[in-house]
Amino acid sequence: MFDDRADAGRRLGLCLVDDYGGRSDLVVLGLPRGGVPVAFEVARILDAPLDVLVVRKLGVPFQPELAFGAIAAGGVRHVDREMVRRVGLSREQVEQVTAREREELCRREREYRGDAGHLSLEGRTVLVVDDGVATGATLQAALRVLREAGTDRVVAAVPVAPVDSLEQLREDADEVVCLRTPDPFFAISPHYRSFPQTSDGEVRRLLAEARPMPGPIADSRRTDD
Repeated sequence: MFDDRADAGRRLGLCLVDDYGGRSDLVVLGLPRGGVPVAFEVARILDAPLDVLVVRKLGVPFQPELAFGAIAAGGVRHVDREMVRRVGLSREQVEQVTAREREELCRREREYRGDAGHLSLEGRTVLVVDDGVATGATLQAALRVLREAGTDRVVAAVPVAPVDSLEQLREDADEVVCLRTPDPFFAISPHYRSFPQTSDGEVRRLLAEARPMPGPIADSRRTDD
């Protein structure tokens, strides 16, 4: 078992250090909220800048758990056109759902980063970190929107996950790193001795303590179609 998210992050960072430690093009992104304490330790060990990636899934209006895409900060949007066609969504419905989720995304962004701008990920190697994977839906959405942001390489890294979810993530990531794949797998929390909810305040504190992102502040490019 992992003691807590910081312990999981340190172990994950040590697993990654040979391949990614000290790389000048590397950015570590934590998925808020629980993924940020893990990502903080990974970024510290790899001597890499840390940022958060707020992702909102775009759900079919009459079946919200079924996603037809996702959005992230900087105006990046991924839309699964085949899913849109299959469920019969109009362009107006797609835009309505996007607008609603973008409003919530912006609210969460303000909670975490205040007035700080977004930094371009174009051409960078991006390491996306969460505290674990159950279904993998949120992490998979994150990987897909990062592709739209022009990243050079995308790596998903988690402490614990079921094997079948990892296989799905490999469809969208250049590499998937996971420390433990228990079978059977029921939930993330049993694999931690301490697994309290991460607060918005802790996310803000860790971002403030992390190494700042190098390079100019810029919006990621938007590629909707």
